[in-house]
Amino acid sequence: MDFADLLHPDVWVALVSLSAMEIVLGIDNIVFLSILVAKVPAESREKIRKVGLLLALGMRIGLLLTLSWMMKLTQPLFHVAGFDPSGRDLILLVGGLFLIGKSAHEVHGKIEGARKATEDAVASDVASVARPSAGVTSVLVQIVLIDIVFSLDSVITAVGMAQEIWVMVAAMCIAVGSMLVFARPVGDFVERHPSVKILALTFLMLIGVLLVAEGFGQHISKGYIYFAMAYALFVEFLNMRFRGAKPKAPQPAPDA
Repeated sequence: MDFADLLHPDVWVALVSLSAMEIVLGIDNIVFLSILVAKVPAESREKIRKVGLLLALGMRIGLLLTLSWMMKLTQPLFHVAGFDPSGRDLILLVGGLFLIGKSAHEVHGKIEGARKATEDAVASDVASVARPSAGVTSVLVQIVLIDIVFSLDSVITAVGMAQEIWVMVAAMCIAVGSMLVFARPVGDFVERHPSVKILALTFLMLIGVLLVAEGFGQHISKGYIYFAMAYALFVEFLNMRFRGAKPKAPQPAPDA
């Protein structure tokens, strides 16, 4: 590519469009990362968050640089009762099932764990019960597994929107840079508000269902899921605002 091609407006339109799309596709990565990072000790969270995002970037660039191998992933591997899965389909199926199972487990732990903690606190007359932290290695393994799935989605989008490898790589670097900036505030917000965390987990469960459908060859636009989650978050923000503005009950007047 020469300098004239670099100045061509189509190249920059592709870069801006692809960067925006990669940032949108990175929302699920941020949500999943935020939920996992909340399980490690507080002093390790920022480091794990950065490592997770850098791993995501590394996998995306690595897949881009092996486009010939990526194309082979679309070839059917075997035939079973009218189902001809490719390597990509199997990865999406496994990743989708992992997301569904992980999200369901987290929702169960969030609700049942909170109830059990309350019961334990009442039984032992303790104000709160500490939650054990997850191992850093376990969290990193889960981040790597889901990064593989999300990277496939990201790379396939990039290949479909741009022709130049450097445009794809630049767009991914911009997207991950944006995620590095916003991952911590998003994670802190999700952790401070349990209802938002439940919504985030249901969002990931829906993404898991979408990935399983994609694995079976049924395309469902992510726009429907993003719209549903945006609406649910809007309603929850209204609820949070209402709860915050709710007048306090009047206090009894002190005895004279």
